[in-house]
Amino acid sequence: MLAMNYRGPYRVRAAQKAEPKIEHPNDAIVRVTRSCICGSDLHLYHGLVPDTRVGQTFGHEFTGIVEEVGPSVQNLKKGDKVLVPFNIFCGTCYFCKKELFSNCHNVNPEATAVGGIFGYSHTTGGYDGGQAELVRVPMADVGPTVLPPDLDEDDAVLLTDAFPTGYQAAEMGDIQEGDTVVVFGAGPVGLFAAKSAWLMGAGRVIVVDHLEYRLEFARQFAQCEIVNFKEVDDMAIHIKKMTDWLGADVCIDAVGAEAVGNALQHLTGVKLKLQAGAATVLHWCINSVRKGGNVSIVGVYGPTFNMVPIGNVVNKGLTLRANQASVKRHLPRLIEHIQAGRIKPSEVITHRFPLEAVSDAYHIFSSKLDNCIKPVLLPAMH
Repeated sequence: MLAMNYRGPYRVRAAQKAEPKIEHPNDAIVRVTRSCICGSDLHLYHGLVPDTRVGQTFGHEFTGIVEEVGPSVQNLKKGDKVLVPFNIFCGTCYFCKKELFSNCHNVNPEATAVGGIFGYSHTTGGYDGGQAELVRVPMADVGPTVLPPDLDEDDAVLLTDAFPTGYQAAEMGDIQEGDTVVVFGAGPVGLFAAKSAWLMGAGRVIVVDHLEYRLEFARQFAQCEIVNFKEVDDMAIHIKKMTDWLGADVCIDAVGAEAVGNALQHLTGVKLKLQAGAATVLHWCINSVRKGGNVSIVGVYGPTFNMVPIGNVVNKGLTLRANQASVKRHLPRLIEHIQAGRIKPSEVITHRFPLEAVSDAYHIFSSKLDNCIKPVLLPAMH
């Protein structure tokens, strides 16, 4: 089969690879029909995630058609159209019973924090991902969701990660009616966080980024205010000026490890890798939110440490919440929002590529070329 193949930092290609096989009675094999490139895939592409091994296939946002099921699979059958959450989870462990599916205890024995994720290095289990013609889906009875007949597949593929992650980012902010919410990052997750903030009752939503095309897209898609941080001397002071010198009620980090905006953080976190990514946006969130406010973190950071002003968290009485999204928990509500016409996730898709062009797709997305917001790979075009 044809699959994306990682060859080292900034080097990916489409190559032939052995087709996946049923390895466990509860596995399924899915023929991929849509597969997104996620902003967090770029952390792998740039060599910032430990134990990303040559030969791995990335891709944790995909939909497809069930090709084969293991003998114990009861909830799927051959021919079902499914969306597959990026989380791999058992559904029965202590954490799954609490609907913390991203923290499943049984699918990633090498880690004590994160659970299993498709196509996201061996720190998340070493599972091959969906940027391929075929993918093995473990725990197939609990993860995949059969697509409702009226759900467009372009919308469905955004339900595998980007939309639920943005939604959970807003949820973790504990937004109250009338709150001012600042979202750092105008990529797909930040866009969905901003849109979700309105759904949860925000009175004001502000999106911060440094690329004008992304900010203009955010203004149109999320009907929000926008701030270009390149035009701001001090982010915390700027946000306080916008909020009667109190600060925002909620700040959301939808950027993560590769944030720009602070030379020291970028040098130590991205170039020299002395910390687990640049903590620039964490500083902005902590310093821009009001006393007693909430900070929600969904941006991806590495598994080591970061330079974070924890004293400010204590002295301001802040609440910090963070996690990988538990996609399955959110799906019923998010599908309802789509069916009711409140949101059209596929509006963020700007580029489509055949799987053979995966190298070009990564280059364009990584380099922010051609006003790219969200690229989708189409293996069916092969």
